Amino acid sequence: MRALYSFPHKIGAGRICDTAWYQVAGASKAGVDLAVYTGVVHRALPERVAVKSTLARGRLRIPYRAIGHRRAFALHDALVARALQSLADQVDVVHVWPQGAKRTLVTARQLGIPTVLERPNAHTRLAYDVVRKESDRLGVELPADHEHAFNADVLRLEEEEFALADFLLCPSDFVLESFVEQGFEREKLLRHLYGYDESRFFPTAERESGPFRMLFVGVAAVRKGLHFALEAWLRSPASREGTFTIAGEILPSYGAKLATMLSHPSVRTLGHRTDVPELMRSNDVLVLPSIEEGSALVASEAIASGCIPLVSRASSAACRDGDNALVHDVGDVQTLEKHITTVYRDEELRTRLRAGALRSAPELTWDVAGKRLAELYGTVASSRSRAR
Repeated sequence: MRALYSFPHKIGAGRICDTAWYQVAGASKAGVDLAVYTGVVHRALPERVAVKSTLARGRLRIPYRAIGHRRAFALHDALVARALQSLADQVDVVHVWPQGAKRTLVTARQLGIPTVLERPNAHTRLAYDVVRKESDRLGVELPADHEHAFNADVLRLEEEEFALADFLLCPSDFVLESFVEQGFEREKLLRHLYGYDESRFFPTAERESGPFRMLFVGVAAVRKGLHFALEAWLRSPASREGTFTIAGEILPSYGAKLATMLSHPSVRTLGHRTDVPELMRSNDVLVLPSIEEGSALVASEAIASGCIPLVSRASSAACRDGDNALVHDVGDVQTLEKHITTVYRDEELRTRLRAGALRSAPELTWDVAGKRLAELYGTVASSRSRAR
């Protein structure tokens, strides 16, 4: 199987850039012959992967901020589309990422090469809408350049890309259903998965004794639902003896609204951290009550670390309610408070859920995700044969 993989960002540079890095490494390990075109290589990929930078030559780079991210993505897209024309007989499937894919998708269609578009988040229109409504309810103003602040140009471009792609890769049921709600046929939506790095996320032999510990990890903006977590925590008796640790930057306007709850003696705010694996190993539960997600990588990482996820349905791609996690409906603070209280009081339940998490962890690695992606490439490539 031969695939051209187009990623307009800095592959390996954190967040979705790490997702792309592990995705490429996993698919390559599963036997896919990959030609990767990326804006910049921030972290070297395995030697077996052919990589070309579209926005860098040696030490010389076209800075994203200097020309603007959208112009940088458009330049990347144009260069990949041109390269694809000379590679038509060497590519079985083209895999692209949002906002840097339109011309590549058009070229692939002209050449008769099937395409898949990565969807690291729910449908953009839905994501904008739910974040705006919750921000308005809280009285939080999103910065104009925030990734979930409404942007008509971005929405228009992404919806054009949705239409041009033969298939959309959805890493969770939540993402898939968000497209169904927008009128997409299920046949166009392919369910794949993301994973975790086994070398970084693993459990301790034994859990440390001590007060109950709950953890939140991520950039704390409205969409992540930290306000729901704080409200549920402070309602629960767990807050009288336990600790709630928040690892991640908090959007300033959002933090101002949460100031009273954040100042509670049981709540610790750490800011951005690089020791997330250690934090997960030392906490009892991870809380993530997001209102919108793609596939919450931290939930898989927590499962692998033996840290029980308490998550919303938007965050539950890797979670099975009552087996390796406890899952609540989006915005259901009452149920989340009940879950926190129950796991706080019931040591036997914590032991059972932790065992379920560790039992399910081998299903969630990047190697497994890579095999699934390779299978989907095969399915997509065969669709071209049928069409012919």
